[in-house]
Amino acid sequence: MLTALEAGAADVAIGDRALAGGELRAAVFAAAQQLHAYERVAIVATPTLETVVAVAGALTAGCTVVPLNPAAGESERSHVVKDSGAGIVVEPADIDLAARTDAADVGTTERPAFVIYTSGTTGAPKGAVLSRSAVAACLDGLADRWSWSSTDVLAHALPLFHVHGLVLGTLGPLRFGCRLVRTDRFAPVADASMYFAVPTMWSRISANDLGAFASARLLVSGSAALPAPVFDRVRDGTGQDLVERYGLTETLIVTAASPDEPRKPGQVGRPLSGVELRVADADESGLGEVQLRGPTVFDGYLNRPDATRAAFAEDGWFRSGDLGRFDDKGLRLLGRLATDLIKTGGFKVGAGEVEDALLAHPAIAEAAVIGVADDDLGERIVAFVVRDGDVGSDALISHVATTLAPHKRPREVRFVDALPRNAMGKLQKSQLRS
Repeated sequence: MLTALEAGAADVAIGDRALAGGELRAAVFAAAQQLHAYERVAIVATPTLETVVAVAGALTAGCTVVPLNPAAGESERSHVVKDSGAGIVVEPADIDLAARTDAADVGTTERPAFVIYTSGTTGAPKGAVLSRSAVAACLDGLADRWSWSSTDVLAHALPLFHVHGLVLGTLGPLRFGCRLVRTDRFAPVADASMYFAVPTMWSRISANDLGAFASARLLVSGSAALPAPVFDRVRDGTGQDLVERYGLTETLIVTAASPDEPRKPGQVGRPLSGVELRVADADESGLGEVQLRGPTVFDGYLNRPDATRAAFAEDGWFRSGDLGRFDDKGLRLLGRLATDLIKTGGFKVGAGEVEDALLAHPAIAEAAVIGVADDDLGERIVAFVVRDGDVGSDALISHVATTLAPHKRPREVRFVDALPRNAMGKLQKSQLRS
């Protein structure tokens, strides 16, 4: 089993409602009895206790869980339900938190734990099939790296239909028997020892609130690149460095920084136990595609053998599509291969490297860099920046040229009020190209 519920050890609070110990276990077992007849169960993953009980109950019954974004449009929701072959769609109202049973009909644990659908940026969303052993390997690897135990109190405000909030932020506490406090808005929580959040959440915390996070032992940022100014601001306000980790829907979490060593923004740490990483087709600077293999990698895309084959190199390593290089602290990410590798004047430039240089300027709050077609250079580097002070485009271009090689400097700087991001805080560069 993926949880410690049989020991009655878990404790979950969402909003002003809570279930703990034997009551939580009995409610989960009642949901397991309700769902055990289905092979796949689609769950509308609202940020509620009902979602936690439904997910844990379905997994306990041996079902495969298909999380549904509660804000998804009708066409997207219909596609996921039909494509996954879910036998039932569970709404929050379908789960009775008052129901209790001390026994459950536990189905086969050979079925996958999840089919989680990708964002569908290149077509209809695809269902990534994640085994129970992959989920366990991910969580246990993080527990080892971060000394995560039953004595911790985890607080977050993450949605429960993504890997970050559902697997790490929900199954993690259930597996290790620690207390989970899920809040509507990301904010300090009394007695919390661990916080999980995306960079946008850390960015929006007020200076006064930051001081309240200082008592926690672990502040984690993930799901999107962490801007250097946010890293520095949290350090100044809490006295500690944010911990980053790296993963994808298809691989779960594969690297994590250690809280025991100094860190810099963009350093996502070393591989978890059993995971192997390599940077393939690297250039002279060591920049290339991050590829990996190990126990957390998915079993493939549901009903899509061609897409599954395309996701792996010929020798079986998973192709992440991310650009990165290794440094003395482990893996450093520098963007996406499809959108962040700019070929300009015969050189290959990682957009993330230019973004880091821009963010090092004190007057820049956010930065995004793309390549735009150019008759002379092939692509020219264009920067979109959000200012936090008085600075002009010429000064920024000169600043980058003194930090990086001259060919990496932006040829154009466009000032914007905000950068386009999705619900998880990930930058949507496709909107910058339109």
